Amino acid sequence: MPQHERTSGSWIELSTSALKRNISYLSKRIGADSTFVSVIKGNAYGHGIEDYVPLAERCGVRSFATSDAAEAERACRVKRPDTKLMIMNMIDNADLGWALEEGIGWYVFDFDRLQASIDIARRTGRKAEIHIEAETGFNRTGFRAPEMSRVIDLCRRNMDVLDLIGVCTHFAGAESIANFYRIQQQRAVFQRVREQWITEGLRPRYFHAASSAAALTYPDTVMDLVRYGIAQYGFWPSNETRIYNMLNSDTQFTKDPLTQVLTWKSRVIATQQVQTGEYVGYGTSFMAQHPMTIAVIPVGYYHGYSRNLSNLGHVLIRGHKAPVIGMVNMNIITVDITGIPTAATGNEVVLIGRQGRHRITVSSFSDLANSVNYEMLIRLPFELPRVIVP
Repeated sequence: MPQHERTSGSWIELSTSALKRNISYLSKRIGADSTFVSVIKGNAYGHGIEDYVPLAERCGVRSFATSDAAEAERACRVKRPDTKLMIMNMIDNADLGWALEEGIGWYVFDFDRLQASIDIARRTGRKAEIHIEAETGFNRTGFRAPEMSRVIDLCRRNMDVLDLIGVCTHFAGAESIANFYRIQQQRAVFQRVREQWITEGLRPRYFHAASSAAALTYPDTVMDLVRYGIAQYGFWPSNETRIYNMLNSDTQFTKDPLTQVLTWKSRVIATQQVQTGEYVGYGTSFMAQHPMTIAVIPVGYYHGYSRNLSNLGHVLIRGHKAPVIGMVNMNIITVDITGIPTAATGNEVVLIGRQGRHRITVSSFSDLANSVNYEMLIRLPFELPRVIVP
């Protein structure tokens, strides 16, 4: 039990061995000629940037991607000097000088940021590490095809102050077969963009488009670099992605090659006897149909344990499943331990993870709460202690 667990009520364990296995498997999938970039947006998908970055570095990762400058700043405090960072989304022009000084790269998807990048590089005398983002059909950010000639020209005239790290795009839902045609269209558009840059004689260090879903479902989208997000943490981008890989003759497996890195734990803080006909917790959502023993656990919707799991979720205590009864409160849940006679105050509780022969996965947890892996993970609060385990 972590020393500071007493004040937090629950804690998160990050498995070193699980992460090593995931990175090894995912690296083999893209090959030695493609760079593995760990996406740590959303507080490293709930795993905690400050704890996850050094852990991933120990597993061999040397490149990370954040959504914004604030996340990059947090990563800078803990990363190795030789580890590279790139910002994929939000950075104010006023922060470009800081990013330049720190050796951080950033996406450029409009002319304002491109010109600001050139200007700050000229003022400081240091090259700006940029990734030009192409809009290929996602309709979110990026230069459209008619703008690309002007982008190339502006870059060419300023290559003395620009370090063209990448030309990239992002696919609109590679985790779902429903988006197959749209992905094919985007691939075709990006291929034309790629050819245009090469023809113009401005080849970046990396062409990149694939995230976890694309790399695992569309192998031909794997180029010089892959931005691995959810998969590195041990989760398939969707059940469709997992099933496709199970059935594909090139990637068939009988045992899931991805292992959940995160385990969420707490402890029983009290037990109570409840008589037939008595209600448990707020309101009248649960009435005891027989004499029961219940356990109180100091976790609630404040911590990301959804209210949708009221009278629906399960936890693991002493290797047994214990159903959540009554309403999930802000900081408390109650569970039925009538069938676990040895359960007692102080027992470890697994909210997500494995205990004995049973396991509660994030995907099953998320399905019950009507959310997805991504949403559930990033709801885990910053304040929860993250503990690295073997």
